Amino acid sequence: MNKEEKKQELAARAAWMYYVAGLTQQEIAQSLGLSRQVAQRLVSTAREQGMVSVKIAHPVTHCLALAQALSAKFGLTLCRVVPSGQLDDDAVQQMLAVEGAEVMSQFISEDTPQTFGIGSGKTLRAIIDALPWTERPQHHCVSMIGAIARDDSGTRYDVPLKMAEKMQGKYFFIPAPLYADSPDDREMWCRHQVYQRVTQRALNASVIFLGIGEVSPGCPLNAEGFITDQQVSDLQSKGAAGEMLGHFFNQQGERIYSELDALLTSVPLEANTTRNIIGFAGGERKFAAIRAAVAGRWVNGLVTDEATANRLLSL
Repeated sequence: MNKEEKKQELAARAAWMYYVAGLTQQEIAQSLGLSRQVAQRLVSTAREQGMVSVKIAHPVTHCLALAQALSAKFGLTLCRVVPSGQLDDDAVQQMLAVEGAEVMSQFISEDTPQTFGIGSGKTLRAIIDALPWTERPQHHCVSMIGAIARDDSGTRYDVPLKMAEKMQGKYFFIPAPLYADSPDDREMWCRHQVYQRVTQRALNASVIFLGIGEVSPGCPLNAEGFITDQQVSDLQSKGAAGEMLGHFFNQQGERIYSELDALLTSVPLEANTTRNIIGFAGGERKFAAIRAAVAGRWVNGLVTDEATANRLLSL
């Protein structure tokens, strides 16, 4: 047994102690002869690697009612609401990960070959981490967004690849940066035959899973080096409230255009979509973006939290 296998064995042992036996992390540390910090990391590793699958069989009636009301108000064909109460954004994301994985699993369980269009971001990555490993090699994952930053580095949230690994299926990625260096450079990337074949796959995807991003200093696009501080400021001055795949929109869900649009290489999106697009987002920080996404009907499916749902319905 190599070092990595030993680490996974230890993580699985810690998961059994924590989730099944109900031991605290301190008790696990004492039992395994480790520090509390190492025990905590082992439990987290077990969760992230899909060793732990959480399923709560009894729904929260209030959340079901909220989901039905959101569907009626915003024309959603799928809506799930997780209980959030006064939880902070990090705790909400953990709950979204569990519910999001349940939603994705319903599509993955199909025997008929499916093509899943996948965005990027922390929320989607957390959902993929929560997905159980399954054998569905007939399914394909295709990226909806170029993952090369301005400094030529790759994003840390390569979600489609991770999802394909969990299903043991194929992964197709867009061979381009999210934003090209110039309009001519964008034209060069987008003319490439591989780019055109992959984007066509994405446009024909059975279902698309996307995160909904906020627009503010330090937001994911800014933190990952895709857009500059000045570009964030310019977008905010135009009223940008949210984005999906680099497409920016205001509070009413109307598309906002900037210098970035002449450089954007991601798969096209449009408001009032008729495509099967499910958005995953929640928490106070993302409320304005979620409100804009559903107002413009950029998504027809939504997985969000209770507090966000209540605010959306009170508008």
